Amino acid sequence: MSSLKQFIRNVRAAKTIADERAVVQKESAAIRASFREESNNSDVRRNNVAKLLYLFTLGERTHFGQIECLKLLASPRFADKRLGYLGTMLLLDENQEVLTLVTNSLKNDLNHNNQYVVGLALCTLGNIASVEMSRDLFPEVETILASSNPYIRRKAALCAMRICRKVPDLQEHFIDKAKLLLNDRNHGVLLSGLTLVVSMCEADEEEGGEQGIVEMFRPLTGSLVKVLKGLSQSGYAPEHDVTGITDPFLQVKILRLLRVLGRGDVQVSEQINDILAQVATNTESSKNVGNSILYEAVLTILDIEADSGLRVLGVNILGKFLTNKDNNIRYVALNTLLKVVAIEPNAVQRHRNTILDCLRDPDISIRRRALDLSFTLINESNVRVLIRELLAFLEVADTEFKSIMTTQIGIAADQYAPNKRWHADTMLRVLKLAGNYVKEQILSSFVRLIATTPELQTYCAQKLYASLRDDISQEGLNLAGAWVIGEYGDALIRGGSYEEENLVKEVRESEIVDLFTAILNSSYSGQIVTEYIITATIKLTTRMQDAAQVDRLRRLLLNRQTDLDVEVQQRSVEYGNLFGYDEVRRGVLERMPPPEIREEHRVLGEASKKRHSKLPAAKKKASQITENDLLDLMGGDSTMPASESSAIINGNQHNASADLLADILGGDNTMSSPVEQSSSQLSNGQARPQGNMNSIMDLFDSQPSGNGVSASAAPSNDILSGFGSPAPAPQQTQQSQGTSHTAYNKNDLFLIFTVQRSPQAVQVLARFKNQSAFESFSAVNLQAAVPKTQKLQLQAISSAELEAGGDATQQMRVTGVNGPPPPRLRLRLKVTYAKGGTAPTTEQVDWSEPT
Repeated sequence: MSSLKQFIRNVRAAKTIADERAVVQKESAAIRASFREESNNSDVRRNNVAKLLYLFTLGERTHFGQIECLKLLASPRFADKRLGYLGTMLLLDENQEVLTLVTNSLKNDLNHNNQYVVGLALCTLGNIASVEMSRDLFPEVETILASSNPYIRRKAALCAMRICRKVPDLQEHFIDKAKLLLNDRNHGVLLSGLTLVVSMCEADEEEGGEQGIVEMFRPLTGSLVKVLKGLSQSGYAPEHDVTGITDPFLQVKILRLLRVLGRGDVQVSEQINDILAQVATNTESSKNVGNSILYEAVLTILDIEADSGLRVLGVNILGKFLTNKDNNIRYVALNTLLKVVAIEPNAVQRHRNTILDCLRDPDISIRRRALDLSFTLINESNVRVLIRELLAFLEVADTEFKSIMTTQIGIAADQYAPNKRWHADTMLRVLKLAGNYVKEQILSSFVRLIATTPELQTYCAQKLYASLRDDISQEGLNLAGAWVIGEYGDALIRGGSYEEENLVKEVRESEIVDLFTAILNSSYSGQIVTEYIITATIKLTTRMQDAAQVDRLRRLLLNRQTDLDVEVQQRSVEYGNLFGYDEVRRGVLERMPPPEIREEHRVLGEASKKRHSKLPAAKKKASQITENDLLDLMGGDSTMPASESSAIINGNQHNASADLLADILGGDNTMSSPVEQSSSQLSNGQARPQGNMNSIMDLFDSQPSGNGVSASAAPSNDILSGFGSPAPAPQQTQQSQGTSHTAYNKNDLFLIFTVQRSPQAVQVLARFKNQSAFESFSAVNLQAAVPKTQKLQLQAISSAELEAGGDATQQMRVTGVNGPPPPRLRLRLKVTYAKGGTAPTTEQVDWSEPT
């Protein structure tokens, strides 16, 4: 059998992958044959295991050599044990059943009189310890921690860290020993002890500090500060010097532990403040070693209860990092500033120019972080400067940046615009530079701005017309231009001219028609653009005065009546039919009224907002949706008396100022509802009462059932039967218990209803799922309403924030007012959410339980 060196030469000499595979397979077969011979020659076994380790580095299968590693552990020779433990660490893990055989060998070697054998055992245990192995061997590790030998003491500290991670209940056995390690004079022992203590404290914080381990170590803050001060002020120490800085690894570890101890504690933070200021000002920043210490010091400053001056110093250090030539340092600084900007916004603002310079960095990761940070810096005072820089960057930005940039610029302009003219100019610039990447919400906001600002309508129409004359390749620009020119075309023509490069150019009706024709005949005219142009065309027929141009517009619509797209075809036909009724056409196509600006925070009603604003956050989350919320969902009056609103929501047939059911189905609110005629008449076989019921049925062309049919048996007695097929029979309902149905699936938000029935009520579990792999949802909310014959109890959602891949649940309970629960659910839902920091989206859907 060849030696390890010869085997490596053979593998490296292979010229093709097939040749290498042949060499590996031949050697693996030889190793297996040698194992089967069960030779007691330790040299042969050691040679075979060494080859296995090389095969492991090549990614080959080596499971057949695990037992041979255990045999080497039992050998009295140190060379055999060393290779055996190395093989055990690499070829085995904590999930291997063979690992139970290693416990006894480890126990023996942990009590060995040779410190190097003990070190091997500790190193192996620290790498592969399972829960059972940790419980079996922790007494030995605890004993070794008190040893006088620093070599095995530092290895025992790292092994104890693994044991504490695997079995947190064992931490209390190592706390006293860990305190002694922090006072040790040996450099290696102190470094290992710090690692152990940091791990224990961070694990305690993750568990909510239930064990109070951090409190136990806080009294040691003074000694740690003393050690750190000695390191930062000492001169050249050749033993642990790295490029002129004394023991940087130990300094970083101490700073990390001080950060954990000072977090949330004012007194400890005061002890740390002075030494942090010394480290931040005295550490040399010209070398990477010093930068690592400064970075750790900055993290500590920003994480503890430091004073504002020290925080500003930390931000200034990060700002200095931004000017470093090393890409890694710049990236780390930008990433940290993103977290700091919410704490010290003014200090970060001082480095605004440096951050904007990073937008021109060749490294895309740095550009991405600088872009994220730039948007967080925008406020009322700097919006002009920052948006100008961001628009300049948008012109040369990577394609993957443009979508988020257009959205963020639109949001920032909407929130911080100094005036509406600047707002409009900014959005026009965005549409010209990246119109293909502008989302629907941003485009709608821009159109709403124009519609609600009469003094900007002529100006924007002229600007959009001029922009479309130059470039029709941007979809967002085409959509906005089509809507604005169609709506305010008369203002554009009446203005008679537009400015372009300081020259005044005339606008003719024929040129507008030519422009629309050119867009429709171009490759940039997708379905949505075509629909916008068709609608704008019919509007312009009432805005233009030249009969010849109106006839051209009519022919343009006529040409689209045979379009392959059904939607475009239908619109063209309907618009074409309007030409036979000029008065109707002019009335229908009058200028649209300005849209109502209904902010998201008003959706739940002012009364609900005021009431909920007084509740703590936890109570808001646990409270149920109020009656006013449902009234607002259906467009009702949130100021109506509580007695009336509860009567409507609970389904009692009393006179009220608004009929919720009629509001749901779009009926007349003024329609009367008989008080005496109720469901009892239906159950007695009497004729259906006249009034709202028949009017509602007429909306869906449903015929009332004949006499003698009970309310529970006749499908047509279900007032919402127009939403789907007749309700299932009771035996079918029983089969659908516990079934799940999709209620909403759009924009990566997936909503499933799990329905469970009982004789008293229908329980519905609504489960939200974020199917996006990158973006999160915020302000997720679900509201629902039921017919008057039913009563709904709706709990609050478990979490309004959905991270990528996350989910949330919401409970609802539906009962009958004067009888059993409905055999088939019909709900009107209102789903609200904001995706990836964009403007909130609200959608209303009607859902019927499948049969």
